[in-house]
Amino acid sequence: MSETTETTGSGSDDWAAAMQEQAGDVEKAELPNLVAEAGGPTMEDTSLDVILDIPVSISMEVGQTSISIRNLLQLNQGSVVELDRLAGEPLDVKVNGTLIAHGEVVVVNEKFGIRLTDVISASERIKKLK
Repeated sequence: MSETTETTGSGSDDWAAAMQEQAGDVEKAELPNLVAEAGGPTMEDTSLDVILDIPVSISMEVGQTSISIRNLLQLNQGSVVELDRLAGEPLDVKVNGTLIAHGEVVVVNEKFGIRLTDVISASERIKKLK
């Protein structure tokens, strides 16, 4: 699921080193053969190459809250908004608005990143849709 983007400068070297360091801990995910169960072609017959370049929106959510429009309009520089999370709780990682993982903030060469700590299984995501 992780894809690195090449950038110029030593920052990309630090990210590459961090990614290689974690590469030994990564387990290859096995996709369920849902098409074969339906009596259609198997995953080996189906190529995923046609969808690999489709862009998706990924977001990291620190927390959320509800406030009135009156309070929203009173916000200015230095205002503090209380969120529904405690300090140190994992962030939600969402793809196109769907929760796929939890993670923690990391800093490499003064840039923020997210280390995934828990990936939501496909069966759990399907249960949440129902």
